[in-house]
Amino acid sequence: MHQLFFEKIKERLKQTLPGPAAQVKMASTLRSILRLPAQPNDDTRSSAVLILFYPVENIIHIPLMVRPVYKGVHSGQVSLPGGRREESDQTLIETALREAKEEIGIIPRQIEILGALTELYVPASNFLVLPVVGSIRQRPDFKIDPYEVDRLLEVPLNELQDVTRIGSKEIVVRDTITIQAPYYDLQGYTVWGATAMIMSELNEILTELS
Repeated sequence: MHQLFFEKIKERLKQTLPGPAAQVKMASTLRSILRLPAQPNDDTRSSAVLILFYPVENIIHIPLMVRPVYKGVHSGQVSLPGGRREESDQTLIETALREAKEEIGIIPRQIEILGALTELYVPASNFLVLPVVGSIRQRPDFKIDPYEVDRLLEVPLNELQDVTRIGSKEIVVRDTITIQAPYYDLQGYTVWGATAMIMSELNEILTELS
């Protein structure tokens, strides 16, 4: 059953994606308030994140991470495993797998790559992010890096697809700036920003296939 779902996702990702129209549904007002650029520039860095499907008691899950609190734009936020591309990475798929191994201990050779979602430009960090989609036949033996990850969240897809978990509220960023942000309430955490925008496109595909 799980393999059939993975195959359906793989075939769907070869077709035209929902793209920015789906992403923008979960975009906050941060870009407009700070007048951040809408497009990548010469200094933009490439990065990748991993959306990893895996079964737990016959229910498909994906892992998210709560970032530690630090002096940075993504302090304490919920994110997908991933990060910036290094010179040693031949592709952005390698970037996603390497970062996921470093952060949550997944074994890259066990992952089947199903495709990717639409790239997303994140002006707050000046990253162009490729969401890589993969699957694994069993729950990974997670080993989190406490420097990179404060907590691992294992989110069942039915929770992600629950429309009652979508809301909008004011969030204070950079200590003094209040923005309005759509969000997902997942595992008791507020998931907003770039991660929510990526999840929005994923959700549209899941809805198509359900």
